[in-house]
Amino acid sequence: MRKDSLRQLYVDELKDLYSAETQMVKTLPKLARASSNAQLRQAFENHLRETSEQVSRLEQIFDMLEEKPTGRKCLGMDGLVKESSETVQGAYGDSVMDAALIGAAQRVEHYEIAGYGTVRAFAELLGENEHASLIAQTLEEEKQADQTLTRLAEQINAQASLVAEETKESANKSAARRAA
Repeated sequence: MRKDSLRQLYVDELKDLYSAETQMVKTLPKLARASSNAQLRQAFENHLRETSEQVSRLEQIFDMLEEKPTGRKCLGMDGLVKESSETVQGAYGDSVMDAALIGAAQRVEHYEIAGYGTVRAFAELLGENEHASLIAQTLEEEKQADQTLTRLAEQINAQASLVAEETKESANKSAARRAA
């Protein structure tokens, strides 16, 4: 069946976001458990609570639209979730693992920011001002989560870099001793 209306595209995109957010409700606890940095763990736990509220906001929009939120799997988020699972299973040291988790989480945030920006624009064009307001709230939360991750990355990436330098120095000293 051909879909010619912006409203149908809007509903389809909302379903995609709903699927994405429900996938993240399952993934964020895994990221939190894999974090060695307490601030990063707390950021993941805080965003889990926000994500649950975001799911509720989407359900509220679907109620207003008299639509069901199910029926579409977000393949983009599915791929990002698989990548983050591979990251969690990686054999990285603590600060390097935390840096990797931040990278995985920021890819998710940027994906969500793009999706929410698009549906907010659709809602505005369709005259769905109440929807647009709810979506804008979620969009702002996603941007804040990304900013929090960026701030944490400045500290954690520096720690990961120091670990790499210390490892390199140690390896060089060991090689020099063996050569002597």
